[in-house]
Amino acid sequence: MAQQDTDQQHVGVLPVDDEGFVIDSEDDAGEREAAYRGRGSSRPITVVGNPVLHKECKDVTEFGDDLAKLVDDMFASQHTAEGVGLAANQVGVDLKVFVYDCPDDEGKRHVGVVCNPVLVELPAERRQLDESNEGCLSVPTAYAPLARPDYAEVTGQDEKGNPIKVRGTGYFARCLQHETDHLYGYLYIDRLSKRERKDALRQMAENEPRYPVVAND
Repeated sequence: MAQQDTDQQHVGVLPVDDEGFVIDSEDDAGEREAAYRGRGSSRPITVVGNPVLHKECKDVTEFGDDLAKLVDDMFASQHTAEGVGLAANQVGVDLKVFVYDCPDDEGKRHVGVVCNPVLVELPAERRQLDESNEGCLSVPTAYAPLARPDYAEVTGQDEKGNPIKVRGTGYFARCLQHETDHLYGYLYIDRLSKRERKDALRQMAENEPRYPVVAND
């Protein structure tokens, strides 16, 4: 994807740096999250087994009031569930959009929205793996170690339809990869071994989620 020119960059929801990546960790991150959340209503979370989680979502093609309402509701839902990222299919909506409110390994808080995300393929030297534990609101109470690159770049659009690039390191990089996976029909447990997946599902079955979920039929 070609870098946006200066005029294009400044029409977006967020400002960008000299390399064209959004600046999503300014001092107003908390205020922006609270504004989204304050306009929204919390929705229950879909869990593993719900068909909407296991297929590629539809592209976002309309960037109007309905999408804005969905984004607000997603921030409210994420806050209720105490998550750091949430994809639209996790609230039952078949659209490629995710929101995030996630710290990186330096403690910087990142808040934003990505529609139609695509993970950038990184050269081998950028693929240093982090084998930290990973969890998912759609697999409540379960955690498992999963190796992912500790740096990620995502291209897409903001909620107004403007092209954006987002990058993250450490925990935030994991979040960007995890949420993009969701929108293509993959849960983190799909990347585990059969034994680890079985253990994660056992953890889920043995514990109660701390937030409202949609029961599977």
